[in-house]
Amino acid sequence: MPTSRLLWWGGLAAAAAGAVLSVIGWYGVSGERFAERQIPYLASCTVPGAALLVAGAVLLAAAGRMAGTGGREEAVASAAAVPSPDVPPFEPPSSDGPVVCVPGGTLAHRPDCPLVAGKPEAEPVGDRVLDPCPVCEPQV
Repeated sequence: MPTSRLLWWGGLAAAAAGAVLSVIGWYGVSGERFAERQIPYLASCTVPGAALLVAGAVLLAAAGRMAGTGGREEAVASAAAVPSPDVPPFEPPSSDGPVVCVPGGTLAHRPDCPLVAGKPEAEPVGDRVLDPCPVCEPQV
């Protein structure tokens, strides 16, 4: 059974049970004059009924979301677990130019690092002691 169908029927069952419990709780509370005698109906029917209504709404929303994607979320999750042999591993930028930083920055970058590439305010580090960028990993 597809997951979206299971979520849909589970959401409908939870919402229906929540509605029934809420009505029973309301009916029980309305028949009691004293607050002390109303508390058991609130604790045993009304509060759990409201919780089931919320849970049913969440399940129905999840089922609608999965139905809107055509179940692709399950396929994407299973495909993400297996690495593709076509995709090369990430390699940091490898330029050999002078190490640069942005004014006021705390990291040293290679000139072709995506964090500083194209920024006109990037300047050579000089004699400042900065931490290496975790993206481009320059030799500082």
